[in-house]
Amino acid sequence: MKAAPLDFPQWMRARAAHVELVLDDLLPAPDQAPGRLHEAMRYSVLGGGKRVRAALVYAAGQACAGSGNGVAVEAALDRAAAAVELIHAYSLVHDDLPCMDDDTLRRGRPTTHVRFDEATAMLVGDALQPLAFELLADMPIAPALVVQAVQVLARASGSAGMTGGQAIDLDSVGRGLTRDELQTMHLLKTGALLGASVALGGIVAGASSQHRRALDDYAQAIGLAFQVVDDILDVTADTASLGKTAGKDAAADKPTYVSLLGLDEARALAAELRAAARQALAPLGDSGACLAELADFIVLRDR
Repeated sequence: MKAAPLDFPQWMRARAAHVELVLDDLLPAPDQAPGRLHEAMRYSVLGGGKRVRAALVYAAGQACAGSGNGVAVEAALDRAAAAVELIHAYSLVHDDLPCMDDDTLRRGRPTTHVRFDEATAMLVGDALQPLAFELLADMPIAPALVVQAVQVLARASGSAGMTGGQAIDLDSVGRGLTRDELQTMHLLKTGALLGASVALGGIVAGASSQHRRALDDYAQAIGLAFQVVDDILDVTADTASLGKTAGKDAAADKPTYVSLLGLDEARALAAELRAAARQALAPLGDSGACLAELADFIVLRDR
Protein backbone atom coordinates (compact mmCIF):
# COMPACT_ATOMS: atom_id res chain seq x y z
CA MET A 1 0.00 0.00 0.00
CA LYS A 2 1.35 3.43 -0.93
CA ALA A 3 2.10 5.69 2.04
CA ALA A 4 -0.11 8.72 2.56
CA PRO A 5 1.40 12.05 1.44
CA LEU A 6 3.33 13.85 4.16
CA ASP A 7 1.46 16.76 5.78
CA PHE A 8 4.65 18.57 6.70
CA PRO A 9 3.18 21.65 8.44
CA GLN A 10 1.15 19.34 10.68
CA TRP A 11 4.23 17.18 11.32
CA MET A 12 6.31 20.26 12.19
CA ARG A 13 3.69 21.60 14.58
CA ALA A 14 3.36 18.21 16.25
CA ARG A 15 7.14 17.83 16.68
CA ALA A 16 7.48 21.37 18.07
CA ALA A 17 4.64 20.83 20.54
CA HIS A 18 6.07 17.45 21.55
CA VAL A 19 9.59 18.68 22.23
CA GLU A 20 8.13 21.60 24.18
CA LEU A 21 6.47 19.09 26.51
CA VAL A 22 9.70 17.09 26.73
CA LEU A 23 11.68 20.20 27.64
CA ASP A 24 9.07 21.30 30.17
CA ASP A 25 9.37 17.90 31.85
CA LEU A 26 13.18 17.72 31.80
CA LEU A 27 14.01 21.27 32.90
CA PRO A 28 14.25 21.89 36.66
CA ALA A 29 11.03 23.11 38.27
CA PRO A 30 10.93 26.84 39.12
CA ASP A 31 10.12 26.04 42.77
CA GLN A 32 13.25 23.91 43.06
CA ALA A 33 16.24 25.77 44.56
CA PRO A 34 17.90 27.87 43.22
CA GLY A 35 14.49 29.10 42.08
CA ARG A 36 15.53 32.27 40.24
CA LEU A 37 18.08 30.41 38.13
CA HIS A 38 15.60 27.66 37.28
CA GLU A 39 12.94 30.24 36.40
CA ALA A 40 15.43 31.95 34.08
CA MET A 41 16.42 28.63 32.48
CA ARG A 42 12.80 27.86 31.71
CA TYR A 43 12.19 31.40 30.42
CA SER A 44 15.14 31.03 28.04
CA VAL A 45 14.12 27.64 26.65
CA LEU A 46 10.33 27.37 26.71
CA GLY A 47 7.54 29.18 24.91
CA GLY A 48 9.04 30.08 21.56
CA GLY A 49 11.28 29.24 18.65
CA LYS A 50 10.83 27.21 15.49
CA ARG A 51 12.45 24.09 17.03
CA VAL A 52 14.23 23.40 13.74
CA ARG A 53 17.10 21.61 15.47
CA ALA A 54 14.78 19.28 17.35
CA ALA A 55 12.84 18.64 14.14
CA LEU A 56 16.08 17.68 12.39
CA VAL A 57 16.83 15.13 15.13
CA TYR A 58 13.39 13.55 14.76
CA ALA A 59 13.43 13.66 10.96
CA ALA A 60 16.88 12.05 10.71
CA GLY A 61 15.88 9.40 13.24
CA GLN A 62 12.70 8.70 11.30
CA ALA A 63 14.64 8.48 8.02
CA CYS A 64 17.09 5.91 9.44
CA ALA A 65 14.79 3.95 11.73
CA GLY A 66 15.48 0.23 11.69
CA SER A 67 13.83 -2.74 13.35
CA GLY A 68 15.18 -2.11 16.86
CA ASN A 69 13.32 -1.21 20.05
CA GLY A 70 11.02 1.58 18.88
CA VAL A 71 10.12 2.74 22.40
CA ALA A 72 13.77 3.08 23.39
CA VAL A 73 14.63 4.90 20.17
CA GLU A 74 11.75 7.36 20.64
CA ALA A 75 12.85 8.06 24.22
CA ALA A 76 16.43 8.56 23.05
CA LEU A 77 15.32 10.87 20.24
CA ASP A 78 13.39 12.95 22.78
CA ARG A 79 16.52 13.42 24.88
CA ALA A 80 18.69 14.16 21.87
CA ALA A 81 16.17 16.70 20.54
CA ALA A 82 15.95 18.35 23.95
CA ALA A 83 19.74 18.41 24.24
CA VAL A 84 20.27 20.33 20.99
CA GLU A 85 17.54 22.80 21.94
CA LEU A 86 19.23 23.38 25.31
CA ILE A 87 22.58 24.04 23.63
CA HIS A 88 20.90 26.36 21.13
CA ALA A 89 19.09 28.24 23.91
CA TYR A 90 22.29 28.64 25.92
CA SER A 91 24.07 30.05 22.85
CA LEU A 92 21.30 32.59 22.28
CA VAL A 93 21.34 33.73 25.90
CA HIS A 94 25.10 34.31 25.77
CA ASP A 95 25.04 35.83 22.26
CA ASP A 96 22.51 38.43 23.41
CA LEU A 97 24.67 39.65 26.30
CA PRO A 98 26.09 43.20 26.15
CA CYS A 99 29.62 41.79 25.81
CA MET A 100 28.54 39.89 22.67
CA ASP A 101 25.77 41.08 20.32
CA ASP A 102 24.09 43.29 22.95
CA ASP A 103 20.49 42.58 21.99
CA THR A 104 17.35 43.24 23.99
CA LEU A 105 14.78 41.22 22.04
CA ARG A 106 14.61 37.49 21.35
CA ARG A 107 11.61 35.49 20.14
CA GLY A 108 9.47 38.59 20.49
CA ARG A 109 10.19 39.22 24.19
CA PRO A 110 12.99 40.67 26.35
CA THR A 111 16.24 38.75 26.26
CA THR A 112 17.21 36.81 29.37
CA HIS A 113 19.69 39.36 30.70
CA VAL A 114 17.07 42.10 30.30
CA ARG A 115 14.29 40.07 31.94
CA PHE A 116 16.57 38.94 34.80
CA ASP A 117 20.14 40.31 34.89
CA GLU A 118 23.50 39.70 33.26
CA ALA A 119 24.88 37.45 35.98
CA THR A 120 21.79 35.24 35.90
CA ALA A 121 21.96 35.06 32.11
CA MET A 122 25.56 33.87 32.32
CA LEU A 123 24.55 31.20 34.83
CA VAL A 124 21.64 30.11 32.62
CA GLY A 125 24.06 29.26 29.85
CA ASP A 126 26.43 27.61 32.32
CA ALA A 127 23.57 25.40 33.55
CA LEU A 128 21.89 24.56 30.23
CA GLN A 129 25.05 23.24 28.63
CA PRO A 130 25.83 20.46 31.15
CA LEU A 131 22.13 19.56 31.34
CA ALA A 132 22.21 18.86 27.60
CA PHE A 133 25.01 16.32 28.04
CA GLU A 134 23.27 14.78 31.04
CA LEU A 135 20.28 14.10 28.80
CA LEU A 136 22.45 12.44 26.17
CA ALA A 137 24.12 10.29 28.82
CA ASP A 138 20.67 9.06 29.91
CA MET A 139 19.59 7.88 26.44
CA PRO A 140 18.37 4.23 26.55
CA ILE A 141 20.52 3.04 23.65
CA ALA A 142 23.80 1.13 23.32
CA PRO A 143 26.61 2.77 25.36
CA ALA A 144 28.83 3.05 22.26
CA LEU A 145 26.12 5.11 20.55
CA VAL A 146 25.77 7.32 23.62
CA VAL A 147 29.51 8.02 23.49
CA GLN A 148 29.25 8.91 19.79
CA ALA A 149 26.34 11.25 20.50
CA VAL A 150 28.22 13.03 23.29
CA GLN A 151 31.28 13.45 21.07
CA VAL A 152 29.21 14.85 18.20
CA LEU A 153 27.40 17.45 20.32
CA ALA A 154 30.54 18.41 22.27
CA ARG A 155 32.52 19.05 19.09
CA ALA A 156 29.66 21.01 17.52
CA SER A 157 29.38 23.19 20.63
CA GLY A 158 33.06 23.96 21.23
CA SER A 159 35.89 25.88 19.60
CA ALA A 160 35.77 23.60 16.55
CA GLY A 161 32.08 24.43 16.17
CA MET A 162 29.57 26.98 17.41
CA THR A 163 31.79 28.74 19.98
CA GLY A 164 34.65 29.02 17.51
CA GLY A 165 32.30 30.48 14.92
CA GLN A 166 31.10 33.10 17.39
CA ALA A 167 34.72 34.02 18.15
CA ILE A 168 35.42 34.52 14.44
CA ASP A 169 32.21 36.56 14.15
CA LEU A 170 33.29 38.91 16.93
CA ASP A 171 36.76 39.29 15.43
CA SER A 172 35.33 40.08 11.98
CA VAL A 173 33.28 43.15 12.93
CA GLY A 174 34.31 46.13 10.85
CA ARG A 175 36.59 44.23 8.48
CA GLY A 176 35.99 42.40 5.25
CA LEU A 177 36.00 38.63 4.91
CA THR A 178 36.48 36.60 1.76
CA ARG A 179 33.67 34.30 0.71
CA ASP A 180 35.66 31.29 1.94
CA GLU A 181 36.28 32.94 5.32
CA LEU A 182 32.61 33.86 5.65
CA GLN A 183 31.59 30.29 4.80
CA THR A 184 33.98 28.87 7.39
CA MET A 185 32.59 31.20 10.05
CA HIS A 186 28.99 30.26 9.35
CA LEU A 187 29.62 26.54 9.01
CA LEU A 188 30.99 26.72 12.54
CA LYS A 189 28.66 29.27 14.14
CA THR A 190 25.36 28.03 12.69
CA GLY A 191 26.04 24.93 10.65
CA ALA A 192 27.81 22.90 13.33
CA LEU A 193 24.81 22.59 15.66
CA LEU A 194 22.38 22.00 12.80
CA GLY A 195 24.71 19.28 11.54
CA ALA A 196 24.94 17.76 15.00
CA SER A 197 21.15 17.66 15.17
CA VAL A 198 21.00 15.62 11.96
CA ALA A 199 23.87 13.38 13.06
CA LEU A 200 22.29 12.70 16.45
CA GLY A 201 19.08 11.47 14.83
CA GLY A 202 21.10 9.08 12.69
CA ILE A 203 23.19 7.84 15.63
CA VAL A 204 20.17 7.16 17.81
CA ALA A 205 18.42 5.28 14.99
CA GLY A 206 21.50 3.19 14.24
CA ALA A 207 22.00 4.57 10.73
CA SER A 208 24.22 2.68 8.30
CA SER A 209 27.51 4.23 7.15
CA GLN A 210 25.95 5.04 3.77
CA HIS A 211 23.05 6.83 5.39
CA ARG A 212 25.36 8.70 7.76
CA ARG A 213 27.32 10.03 4.78
CA ALA A 214 24.07 11.15 3.17
CA LEU A 215 23.06 12.89 6.40
CA ASP A 216 26.45 14.62 6.61
CA ASP A 217 26.18 15.95 3.05
CA TYR A 218 22.62 17.11 3.69
CA ALA A 219 23.61 18.80 6.94
CA GLN A 220 26.50 20.65 5.29
CA ALA A 221 24.10 22.18 2.77
CA ILE A 222 21.27 23.11 5.12
CA GLY A 223 23.68 24.41 7.77
CA LEU A 224 25.04 27.00 5.37
CA ALA A 225 21.64 27.67 3.80
CA PHE A 226 20.18 28.52 7.21
CA GLN A 227 22.73 31.29 7.73
CA VAL A 228 22.44 32.64 4.19
CA VAL A 229 18.69 33.00 4.72
CA ASP A 230 19.27 34.59 8.13
CA ASP A 231 21.48 37.19 6.45
CA ILE A 232 18.78 37.82 3.85
CA LEU A 233 16.04 38.20 6.45
CA ASP A 234 18.15 40.62 8.47
CA VAL A 235 17.74 43.13 5.63
CA THR A 236 14.33 42.15 4.23
CA ALA A 237 12.18 41.38 7.30
CA ASP A 238 11.06 43.61 10.14
CA THR A 239 11.59 43.23 13.88
CA ALA A 240 7.99 42.16 14.53
CA SER A 241 8.12 39.23 12.13
CA LEU A 242 11.64 38.15 13.13
CA GLY A 243 11.03 38.31 16.87
CA LYS A 244 14.49 39.88 17.22
CA THR A 245 16.01 43.19 16.21
CA ALA A 246 16.16 43.50 12.43
CA GLY A 247 19.11 45.20 10.74
CA LYS A 248 21.54 44.38 13.56
CA ASP A 249 24.24 42.95 11.28
CA ALA A 250 24.40 46.00 9.04
CA ALA A 251 24.29 48.36 12.01
CA ALA A 252 27.18 46.49 13.63
CA ASP A 253 29.13 46.41 10.33
CA LYS A 254 29.26 42.62 10.33
CA PRO A 255 30.17 40.72 7.18
CA THR A 256 27.20 38.79 5.77
CA TYR A 257 26.31 37.00 2.54
CA VAL A 258 24.19 39.99 1.55
CA SER A 259 26.98 42.50 2.15
CA LEU A 260 29.47 40.28 0.30
CA LEU A 261 27.36 38.97 -2.59
CA GLY A 262 24.37 41.27 -2.80
CA LEU A 263 20.75 40.30 -2.16
CA ASP A 264 20.03 38.58 -5.48
CA GLU A 265 23.17 36.43 -5.43
CA ALA A 266 22.58 35.51 -1.79
CA ARG A 267 19.09 34.32 -2.69
CA ALA A 268 20.50 32.31 -5.59
CA LEU A 269 23.05 30.70 -3.26
CA ALA A 270 20.28 29.71 -0.83
CA ALA A 271 18.37 28.08 -3.69
CA GLU A 272 21.50 26.16 -4.78
CA LEU A 273 22.05 24.89 -1.24
CA ARG A 274 18.42 23.81 -0.98
CA ALA A 275 18.81 21.75 -4.15
CA ALA A 276 22.08 20.26 -2.90
CA ALA A 277 20.45 19.26 0.39
CA ARG A 278 17.60 17.50 -1.40
CA GLN A 279 20.01 15.74 -3.74
CA ALA A 280 22.07 14.46 -0.80
CA LEU A 281 19.01 12.60 0.52
CA ALA A 282 18.75 10.32 -2.53
CA PRO A 283 20.19 7.25 -0.70
CA LEU A 284 17.42 7.55 1.90
CA GLY A 285 14.59 7.28 -0.62
CA ASP A 286 11.09 8.11 0.59
CA SER A 287 12.15 7.90 4.24
CA GLY A 288 13.97 11.21 3.82
CA ALA A 289 10.75 13.11 3.02
CA CYS A 290 10.70 15.09 6.28
CA LEU A 291 14.34 16.07 5.87
CA ALA A 292 13.61 17.26 2.33
CA GLU A 293 10.68 19.32 3.59
CA LEU A 294 12.89 20.77 6.32
CA ALA A 295 15.36 21.94 3.67
CA ASP A 296 12.48 23.77 1.99
CA PHE A 297 11.31 25.18 5.32
CA ILE A 298 14.78 26.51 6.14
CA VAL A 299 15.30 28.21 2.78
CA LEU A 300 11.76 29.47 2.17
CA ARG A 301 10.99 30.73 5.67
CA ASP A 302 10.16 34.40 6.18
CA ARG A 303 11.30 34.78 9.78
